[in-house]
Amino acid sequence: MFWLRGGAQSCRGGETEDRMQRGMWGVGLARRRLSTSLSALPAAARDFVEEAVRLCRPREVLLCDGSEEEGKELLRGLQDDGVLHPLPKYDNCWLARTDPRDVARVQSKTVLVTPEQSDAVPPPPPSGSPQLGNWMSPNAFQAAVQERFPGCMAGRPLYVIPFSMGPPTSPLAKLGVQVTDSPYVVLSMRIMTRVGPAVLQRLDDDFVRCLHSVGRPLPLTEPLVSSWPCDRSRVLVAHIPSERRIVSFGSGYGGNSLLGKKCFALAIASRMAQQQGWLAEHMLILGVTSPSGEKRYMAAAFPSACGKTNLAMMTPSLPGWRIHCVGDDIAWMKFDDRGRLRAINPERGFFGVAPGTSSRTNPNAMATIARNTIFTNVGLRSDGGVYWDGLDEPTEPGVTYTSWLGKPWKHGDPEPCAHPNSRFCAPADQCPIMDPRWDDPEGVPIDAIIFGGRRPRGVPLVVEAFGWRHGVFMGSAMRSEATAAAEHKGGRLMHDPFAMSPFFGYNAGRYLEHWLSTGLRSNARLPRLFHVNWFLRDNEGRFVWPGFGHNARVLAWIFGRIQGRDTARPTPIGWVPKEGDLDLGGLPGVDYSQLFPMEKGFWEEECRQLREYYGENFGADLPRDVMAELEGLEERVRKM
Repeated sequence: MFWLRGGAQSCRGGETEDRMQRGMWGVGLARRRLSTSLSALPAAARDFVEEAVRLCRPREVLLCDGSEEEGKELLRGLQDDGVLHPLPKYDNCWLARTDPRDVARVQSKTVLVTPEQSDAVPPPPPSGSPQLGNWMSPNAFQAAVQERFPGCMAGRPLYVIPFSMGPPTSPLAKLGVQVTDSPYVVLSMRIMTRVGPAVLQRLDDDFVRCLHSVGRPLPLTEPLVSSWPCDRSRVLVAHIPSERRIVSFGSGYGGNSLLGKKCFALAIASRMAQQQGWLAEHMLILGVTSPSGEKRYMAAAFPSACGKTNLAMMTPSLPGWRIHCVGDDIAWMKFDDRGRLRAINPERGFFGVAPGTSSRTNPNAMATIARNTIFTNVGLRSDGGVYWDGLDEPTEPGVTYTSWLGKPWKHGDPEPCAHPNSRFCAPADQCPIMDPRWDDPEGVPIDAIIFGGRRPRGVPLVVEAFGWRHGVFMGSAMRSEATAAAEHKGGRLMHDPFAMSPFFGYNAGRYLEHWLSTGLRSNARLPRLFHVNWFLRDNEGRFVWPGFGHNARVLAWIFGRIQGRDTARPTPIGWVPKEGDLDLGGLPGVDYSQLFPMEKGFWEEECRQLREYYGENFGADLPRDVMAELEGLEERVRKM
């Protein structure tokens, strides 16, 4: 635990002088409602908290128990401080506005700390920035911690959050303890993870250690923006896989501060999965039920803001078909004793992108977020409602709008009312189509895994892999237009293998090897692998596929392939639906040939760029089997 060096400080709450300033993150909470005793924690967890206290020197330490009363106290404090604003149009919903500099994941400041660089990332590209992770040496990391953390929580409470990723009784569940000086994080973690007595009862020495600070000790040396503390010039999000430890500084935004989410559930968990023989993936999980009542479960990987939540909560436009949601973002999957790949959603809530969500595109999401939800960086209506681009609600007479920046806004203004990466954080069990088995400790059996992204041209609507190895190649070759979920500018076409490029917890070449080896398991009933593209456009820039509920037509075809139906024809890039075997009934103007382009020139260029990408970003760490699949594609394209 080389990262903790600090002055001594007692863990007993209430012993230091009250140096609080009002308006600073709800630090005026009635702390008697929150436990100041750490006796409920096992020795290893107490040691972790005491180390954090010595380093960060908080005013007091408060142990969170997940109770309803605790939640009410946190909400009251944040409302008193002007951090959260009630939304009276809904039931127990709240609005937060962040500092405009703290609005997304900061991939450039997110690192893996390992003794050897090759354990974290493939050889760095000869030119340009690495796309498959950032490495930091232990010495550099120790220096970075010492520059940031000593005394960083002065004047603030340190909250201790014991939490479970997954149902606590699940054989796939993993436990963590996060310490933070942000009550906004505490409230969000209470939604996104499982916090409460069941976690404390199971907490032992085997847990992931998560340290987070907004980096603004009290008294402040300069005023806050939107009452939102952060230190954006010194943001650091570090993962130490060998210690199962996460350290985050300077940001209060969800992806950087809710450490159970991407940091634990993907970066740290993917390394644990490689060592223990399972998979931790950036995937939604859904159940698909046919008109005959047969049900199959599928997982799907898309980059952030590419439609995962819309797909997971879809209302099918295909009569007789039903969709149930297990999870919209992360899947942990492991083979059971009978060779079935079973998956759980390790999260307990949705942290979804708001813009584009509406009663037309995702009515189930709209029903989910109508109560007990924290909205961040959305617009505010004068009637106590929220607003964002694509909400598709009529403008009512007399209603005025305030932008996410706190400024008056009206339709037609050049800047959006809500930030493009504005979010909602809502409990999963509020979703009206949550699967009956979404919280099943044993998980659900996965029959298909789907890859996808935003590809405006060239890539067909749906393709099935020739086999497991070819499917791993398809996942490694994923490309998508960049979105606002990270600091990249939207619209740029970026490689994103398995939608994991921001989240790999170890060398991405070895990650691909792990996937390849998964396909070699004896007695394994391997899922079929597919790639979809809802975002094809014609020469005038119009979408050629209606998407949303009509995506059920593609899932229905995949369902049939799982059943062994002969509904596909081979192409150089994989199996695609035979004409007439993908249900296009009732879709006037939708042209099969536009949905399944097969242009030799496009695929020649795709192969060239992919070979270049592999060489620059994986180098010698690219598995030979993946290169063999690329060579096979190149040969098939030459014969087109």
